[in-house]
Amino acid sequence: HVRIEESGGGSVQPGGSLRLACFYSRDNFPIVPLSWHRQGPENQREFVARIGETYKTKYGDFVQGRFIISRDNDKNMFYLQMNNLKPEDTGLYVCDAAGLYWGRGIQVTVSS
Repeated sequence: HVRIEESGGGSVQPGGSLRLACFYSRDNFPIVPLSWHRQGPENQREFVARIGETYKTKYGDFVQGRFIISRDNDKNMFYLQMNNLKPEDTGLYVCDAAGLYWGRGIQVTVSS
C-alpha cells in the first residue's frame, strides 16, 4: 500500500503564489509519472500537470506558464509551484502516482 499525502494549500490573494507538495510513503517506489488534478466547486475534475519518469512535463491548457511541477525521487516528493494565481484556480488539488495511488486532496482558495 502506498500512502499519498498533500501539503501546502491555503488561501491567497489573486496574483499570489503557493507551493503544493505531495509525499508518497513507500521506499523504493518505482519511478512513475506523477500528476496533479483539481476539483472545482461543481466537482468537475481537471488535469493540472504531470511529470514523467524522465522529467518530461505536461500542463493543462489553463496553466499558461504559471505553474511548475517538479519531483525529488530521493525524498519521495513532488511539488507544484503555482504563481500568479487567479480566483478560478480555487479548488481541491489532488496528487496521484501513475494514476493508481491518490491523495485526499488539499484546498486552495484564491480570493481578495
